[in-house]
Amino acid sequence: MPGKKILLVEDQESLLKLESILLTSRGFEVRGVSDGQAALAAIEEDIPDLMLLDIMLPDLDGFEICRMIKEKERTRKIPIIMVTARKSRMDVQLSKEAGADAYITKPFKSAMLIETIQKILAR
Repeated sequence: MPGKKILLVEDQESLLKLESILLTSRGFEVRGVSDGQAALAAIEEDIPDLMLLDIMLPDLDGFEICRMIKEKERTRKIPIIMVTARKSRMDVQLSKEAGADAYITKPFKSAMLIETIQKILAR
């Protein structure tokens, strides 16, 4: 899986850095952005192999971004993993309805994140 492109959407600067370090250390090419508009712009420039998407962002929420990506023919096949502090069943359900491929709650174990990414990319 080394060399696969991951778009990381996280508004907390410290988490964005930590997740970027984790993923690049595993050989992934990471592009990090901190809001929904930047995420949509990044996808227009270069379609990633996978997206890690926070739900709580300063402009658009992760559900809305996920729906927008999954509605477009050009981007609907991008696997999206929601990575969020929100733990309710309703949030998990809303993520599924928006088209997310997986749901991981923060704090998470790095091994679990990597394992989930690898499973989804192996499809």
